[in-house]
Formats: sequence, structure tokens, C-alpha cells
Amino acid sequence: MESYSVHYKFSQHFNFPSRDAYRWCTDYHKDDIALMGANGERRIMRINDDTIVLTDTFLIKEGKITKKRLVRLYPECLFWTNTRLSPEGRHSQFIYQIVSEGENGSRLDFTGSQVYYEKERPTAARMASLAAELASEDSSLWKSLARAMEKDLGQQQV
Repeated sequence: MESYSVHYKFSQHFNFPSRDAYRWCTDYHKDDIALMGANGERRIMRINDDTIVLTDTFLIKEGKITKKRLVRLYPECLFWTNTRLSPEGRHSQFIYQIVSEGENGSRLDFTGSQVYYEKERPTAARMASLAAELASEDSSLWKSLARAMEKDLGQQQV
């Protein structure tokens, strides 16, 4: 079986300072799946201050998908990684960087590397199509999370 990686990127703007956005994004809770606009549950195992294992079970039409992830936090540079441990997409890695956009704004710069294990590598056109699909799917989740951040942090500013 051959493996290959599909790389993709997107950015998501937040109406909050970078440190506030980082804290909100990395303050993991059981209800995070709902904040993404999905159905399922999240289990959180804190290894230490900067290492977390998340086990997310998503309920989809076809049944359940469980994604186990190792998250490493780097608060000093507003950065974190997420490495897939579960069989589906094992060894895939996702990089998140919060970047300041002035005093009251920031953005998430996301870079994904989704690993697939299949009999043969797809064509370049298929890889580009996969990258576009993954970017669309993940950026949609982050749009939902940005709305949730707006609700949570916006209430704190009132």
C-alpha cells in the first residue's frame, strides 16, 4: 500500500486580539463538536500543560467516524499542531498559527497535510481536487468556530 499527502491551506479572520483568539481556540471543551456545527462527542485527555489527546467521534449518515489526535501547544508563538493518531488519516498533521491583524483583530493561518494510504497515488488533478475539498470542509468548520468565538468573547467585552 502506498501513502501520499495532500497539502492545503486557508485563513480565518477573528474580530479579537491574537492572544484572546489563541486562548479561545486552544481551550478545549466537550461541546466543541457542536460549536463546529457537527454532531458527536469529544473526549479530552490532558497529558500536561502543552500536550493533549483529543478523541472526537462524529455522527454522520454512514455511522460514526472517530478521530484521535495528539495536540501540541506553543502559546509563546500562538501556534499549535494536531497529529492524527487514529487509523483514518493516521500521521496526518495540521498546523495552526494565530497572527495579529492589529489591536483588535487576528487570523488563523491553517496548513493541513492529510495522509492517505491507498493502492496507488492519484493524478495531479485528483490531488488538487482533494486539496480543494479538504480546504472547503475544514474552513467551513472554522467559520462555525469563528461565529462561536464571536458569541463567547463578544459577550465578555460588553
